[in-house]
Amino acid sequence: MLIMSLIMMLNMVIPPTSIYDFSFTSMDGEKVSLSDFKGKKILIVNTASKCGFTKQYKELQELHTLYGDKVVVIGFPANNFGNQEAGTNMEIQSFCEKNFGVTFVLSEKVEVKGKDIDPLFKYLNEQANPDFTGDIKWNFEKYLIDEKGKLIHRYRSAVTPLHKDIVSKL
Repeated sequence: MLIMSLIMMLNMVIPPTSIYDFSFTSMDGEKVSLSDFKGKKILIVNTASKCGFTKQYKELQELHTLYGDKVVVIGFPANNFGNQEAGTNMEIQSFCEKNFGVTFVLSEKVEVKGKDIDPLFKYLNEQANPDFTGDIKWNFEKYLIDEKGKLIHRYRSAVTPLHKDIVSKL
């Protein structure tokens, strides 16, 4: 018990230096460490089931199917914008599988902005990006991470998963 308390205190004091310092819980309830994906690119996307960009799930699945040997696609459902992801984790997973055949990794629902922001997204939003930094503006923003855990580029919602700017960096 003392060791766990010390580890938790260290995690609060020592800021993360890499995306590999983070983990999340998958829709299946499994703890997933991003360090499991060292040596591969990672595309992190905040998703929602009732958004004008929801059709991007189809391209995310295509990207996963076509380039899964080069990039790990991870969707992070969030209800931070317009109540567009109000469902439970089970409802979200069912929706994604039924409507888009999603087989890529999905996280449990998280907060991607505000006072309860998931630490991963707080970290990602602070990383240097040539176009913009700061808070997520809407659903389906994308973060492309290199094989060493560093942000390559961040994309706004309108940039689709199979856009040449993303695919060319795989």
